[in-house]
Amino acid sequence: MSSKDNAPPRPEKNTKPLNYKEQFEGRHVTSQFIDPCAEASKASFDCMNRNNYERDSCLDYFKAYRECKNAWIQQRKDDRRAGRA
Repeated sequence: MSSKDNAPPRPEKNTKPLNYKEQFEGRHVTSQFIDPCAEASKASFDCMNRNNYERDSCLDYFKAYRECKNAWIQQRKDDRRAGRA
């Protein structure tokens, strides 16, 4: 197994949220807790685990998660304003 296989995902890869409507449609039970930024969240937790919970080492992952979450919230607001909710 090469070191590329074990390489963590880049933080920039998780800045765009998944389509939340597709997330709701793909589930048997609809829940308010579906998070299209779950991959970014998992990447930040994985970074913390890899770095012995040294927060400063994972700031890029936290930033990517915040950007993803902000984009998701803005998308939901725009959809509600346009009557697509």
